[in-house]
Amino acid sequence: MTTEDLSGMGPLVARLGRAGQRLRHADRARPWVLDTAVVVAVFLLFCLPDLLHAAGAIRGDGDGPRRFRLVFTRLPVAGMLALQAGLVLPLLWRRRAPAAAFGTVTAVFVLQWSLGAALRADVALFVSLYSLTLHGRLRQLPWACAVTAGALGLVSARVSAAVPVWDALFFLFSTATAALALGLMVRIRRAQLAGLRDRAARLEIERDQRGRLAIAAERARVAREMHDIVGHNLSVIITLADAGVYAAGAAPERGKEALHLIGDTGRQALGELRRVLGVLREADGPPAAPELSPQPGLADIDALCEGVRAAGLEVVYRTAGDIDALDSGVQLTVYRIVQEALTNTLKHAGAGARANLAIVAEDTRLTVTVQDSGPSAPVSGLRAVNEEGHGLVGMRERVALYGGHVSARPTGAGWTVRADLDLTREDGAR
Repeated sequence: MTTEDLSGMGPLVARLGRAGQRLRHADRARPWVLDTAVVVAVFLLFCLPDLLHAAGAIRGDGDGPRRFRLVFTRLPVAGMLALQAGLVLPLLWRRRAPAAAFGTVTAVFVLQWSLGAALRADVALFVSLYSLTLHGRLRQLPWACAVTAGALGLVSARVSAAVPVWDALFFLFSTATAALALGLMVRIRRAQLAGLRDRAARLEIERDQRGRLAIAAERARVAREMHDIVGHNLSVIITLADAGVYAAGAAPERGKEALHLIGDTGRQALGELRRVLGVLREADGPPAAPELSPQPGLADIDALCEGVRAAGLEVVYRTAGDIDALDSGVQLTVYRIVQEALTNTLKHAGAGARANLAIVAEDTRLTVTVQDSGPSAPVSGLRAVNEEGHGLVGMRERVALYGGHVSARPTGAGWTVRADLDLTREDGAR
């Protein structure tokens, strides 16, 4: 529980909570301070009164009712100090070695009562039992309880002349049970808090991991969009620029037309880039209304084909089936596949080639086929059968969302790109 959590529970509870947190931090930094404080407190509260009474008995003062003086053995101050040290000093390691501390205290306790002496420092037995329950191993508790019961039975037998045995047993066993129950309660509470802290830490880690996965997925999506936009438009611009260079001398008007087309294509690419990057920016002040255009769909394929035709690639486009009713996600996927395939055709086959584009919707399947005639002149090394760039990887990632597949293979002098999509899995694109 943090300080912010405590602040909503009232000023007193918040102050007590902060004080408890400071004490826990200080105890973790210097654990010997608390252990020493426990020993000093036990000495002042329980050992010092016995020493004062022993000093008074030496001067001739009374030491309680006569029947208690007859039952208990009067110890010299040195012997009393030795027994008190044996009972209290092991509490210094009650948290680091609780079993050893309990064993030492119990041995001194049994020795003391075997001598017939009664000391207030016997409370150390219950403190060590509490510490063993809280800090020790749970499998040590049965034998610790058995040893404690035997030691308390010895005490009941020694005081039977002054106190009824059953009264003594009831009082002693009640005190031991209280120490045992308190230790178990605190131990269970600490285990619960540790479990909650561990769960909170795991949830925080899982949240960070989900955030990183979402960021990675968004980066991959933006990378695909950027690749499709930049790759296609740059290919068109390069082809138009090459055509303009050749036409500058022979047909200046055609060169001028190529320059206009390059400008139009560049502005179109810039607008699409602004659309993609605009959704990623976070404005510092009040967000202004971004100039966003809708994602391209099948209706934009005609304009795409016109731009490719302007670069010198002949495109024959046909459709079959009710493609206008397709989901917007499917339409975007088909548009990007067609854009990438025509860009590759323009890049590798060059101007003067021919590409046949077919989009066919049949029941629950959608097929996109782009087949080109290949370069008009032999060109070596432009396309390898096993070549797989970012474009083909991006197409496969898009189609995989709809349970489909993509194939790209040579057919004669040209290449054929075919993508099959499962229309029953349209939700996968969302």
